[in-house]
Amino acid sequence: MDERETDPMVPTVLRVRSRRRDGPQVWTLELDAGAIERTGFAAGQFNMLTAFGIGEVPISFSGDPAQPQRIVHTIRAVGPVSGALTRLGAGAALAVRGPFGTGWPMREAAGRDVVLIAGGLGLAPLRPALYQLLAERSRYGRITLLYGTRSPQEILFRREIDSWRKRTDLMIDVTVDHAVQPWQGHVGVVTALIARARFDPGRTVALICGPEIMMRFAAEALGTAGVANGAIYLSMERSMSCGIGSCGHCQFGGLFICRDGPVIPYDLLREPLRVREL
Repeated sequence: MDERETDPMVPTVLRVRSRRRDGPQVWTLELDAGAIERTGFAAGQFNMLTAFGIGEVPISFSGDPAQPQRIVHTIRAVGPVSGALTRLGAGAALAVRGPFGTGWPMREAAGRDVVLIAGGLGLAPLRPALYQLLAERSRYGRITLLYGTRSPQEILFRREIDSWRKRTDLMIDVTVDHAVQPWQGHVGVVTALIARARFDPGRTVALICGPEIMMRFAAEALGTAGVANGAIYLSMERSMSCGIGSCGHCQFGGLFICRDGPVIPYDLLREPLRVREL
């Protein structure tokens, strides 16, 4: 058996198939799957990506789980490693470990309303869940996507959002923190959109990804609306290093984010998120 199939610390070298700009300092890479295609991935999981000679970072999948041959990652250039990854062109090599972590609760959401709340780049890890929800549309109740960014120029996957807006079985509401003409949409924080959304709180599953402060306020707003804490899931992509819960770098209270997450029910996160500097 190939060592890469038994040792999660041994990476596979893959090559970039295509590179597309999706926002200011945000690029989407599609990789040639190679041997990884056999494993597939769940919506919400992540890979560890290595830029040779620089370092390794965790990046969630942003592609379609039904197409495991297409490994897609959307990356913002915010540091040396992520910056190097976003500069890789077609044919360039990088190292990949994974997939790791827990996925979005797609099975638990069956038969229920689903609310997806994304802030900024948080739309990328939620996109695989939305692909799956729409591919299996009859299994779910109302589906609502609430998305907030700092400005209209930072809206990700704009063409896809425009296409989704044409569907009659999906509600989308987008807001920006600040804007000038010709933006005619909502202006304000994404949590303000929750009151505008249509869902049955008693039978709703909520999926949230974005900055931690935004996720905390969104979860609190959903709780106030009547959604159970155990039915609210957050993607906690913080400080992950090894991907398997070995190094302890991502410990958060009693949780290891890379092993117990990154998708974690809010009832396990509510108290730790209130502790400053944890």
